[in-house]
Amino acid sequence: MARCGLTALGWPAQYGDRMVEKPSIDRIVVGVSMTVVLAVVAWGALSSDTLNDVSGSALRWCISTFGWLFVVAADAFLVLAVLLAVSRYGKIPLGKDTDEPEFSTLAWVAMMFSAGMGIGLMFYAVAEPLSHYASPPPASGAAPLTGPAADAAMRYTLFHWCLHPWAIYAVTGLALAYATFRKGRGNRVSAAFTPLLGDRADRGPGRAIDLIAIFATVFGSATSLGLGALQVAAGLNIVAGVQDSTTLELVIIGSLTAAFVVSAFSGVHKGVKWLSTANVGLAVVLAAFVFLAGPTVYILDVLPASAGSYLDDLLRMSTRTGAFSDPSWLSGWTIFYWAWWISWAPFVGTFIARISRGRTVRQFLIGVLLVPSGASLVWFSIMGGSALRLQAQGTADLVSETKKGAEQALFSLLGALPLGTITSVIAMVLVALYFITGADSASLVLGSLSSRGSLRPPSALVVAWGILIGSVAAVLLLAGGLEALKQATILVALPFVLVMLALCVALLRELREDPMAAKGARRTKAHGLPDAVRATVGD
Repeated sequence: MARCGLTALGWPAQYGDRMVEKPSIDRIVVGVSMTVVLAVVAWGALSSDTLNDVSGSALRWCISTFGWLFVVAADAFLVLAVLLAVSRYGKIPLGKDTDEPEFSTLAWVAMMFSAGMGIGLMFYAVAEPLSHYASPPPASGAAPLTGPAADAAMRYTLFHWCLHPWAIYAVTGLALAYATFRKGRGNRVSAAFTPLLGDRADRGPGRAIDLIAIFATVFGSATSLGLGALQVAAGLNIVAGVQDSTTLELVIIGSLTAAFVVSAFSGVHKGVKWLSTANVGLAVVLAAFVFLAGPTVYILDVLPASAGSYLDDLLRMSTRTGAFSDPSWLSGWTIFYWAWWISWAPFVGTFIARISRGRTVRQFLIGVLLVPSGASLVWFSIMGGSALRLQAQGTADLVSETKKGAEQALFSLLGALPLGTITSVIAMVLVALYFITGADSASLVLGSLSSRGSLRPPSALVVAWGILIGSVAAVLLLAGGLEALKQATILVALPFVLVMLALCVALLRELREDPMAAKGARRTKAHGLPDAVRATVGD
């Protein structure tokens, strides 16, 4: 996503029933948040080993004490999203009663999908299925490199990438869209807490919520950018023979961050709509090529089989904690993913809310839950299914390549197919675009959160946040690579998961008091009354 996306798409100044003034920079929030982030950057730059040791110890405590909380919270968000979609609240529009959707369904889906996954889809499309195939999840009971292992690999991959993450985004986005478009409040997480905090949502407690959202966004985004740098470096090594090294990864982060700065100041024509459509278009081209050049018939078999296996085992996978499973496996996969999605929720939720004005609660939830989940199912079936088939047939030893580094997995698959160099270049371009647009969008949301919900935060503030995100990604790579990125994500997501649970309470309270919901409740209640009484209440 691009910084100009929200502004170039014409984010209006008026919402709901009243005008939202352009707020000034919140110096307290900016000062505290940037000081903490800069302290982490300095710590990592001066003593990366110490940072890695401390974060590792904190992570072990976090998982052993609160691993269950991530599991329960993710399930709660999914259940809430489904219940709201089928409830009487589904008819409530995200805006005035007469508002129509701003964007076509195609553009809406393209922007939403590009915002919600991005680099992660490129990084884990092949790496995760192959990793589970070689080392099946302990709870699956499957032997490595067997048919049951392949089934478990696809089942758990879809579990991590389909309904649960999009439910996390849906709940956050719905609360923000309702507060912004229906109630006319500022564009920040704390604005959705007015039902619980009242006027304090604009003061100390609200600032604390926005600070937690800022930290979650910074470190969650840095994780994505770090993964992108690892993958671009691996691609350069495979395609151009450039030796992969930490120095190269840091150069890539610096270069792509500089590209983001240019885009932040100069803007991109048609903003996020154009970039998101281009990203999705390139991804479709890449997936279509692998589908046609790879094991096409096997992929068609994998699609329904994986979907059925995933849905059949969804309840058990969703409620599995460290009590009867390997805690280390859970922390490295499921809990990491739930924490990653939660840390992304502030800026992805803000963006999805922005593009959903005029849609009803039901349209919003069904669209956010089902459409991207279906696209993820297709993407992983094509990429992961192809990799599993080539490995099982002995066409290529992709497992060995993946063990060298998860960032090499996608390029190893593309290299085993025709036109491997060309498709690898396309994959690198995609990762680079996701890097730039991801930094752009996260920085804009950070600018908004640190300027009292300003819809057009100062460019200098947005650029400063973008540079800080790139710096955090670089420091985490120096401190321990992929594992350090995962550790940081889980640690910063812990406090924000509590914020999200409270957000659900605030959202339910506000929906229950909505005039349209109250009217629907009266109508339903009146249906069981005598005609005269029902006529008085209103049909």
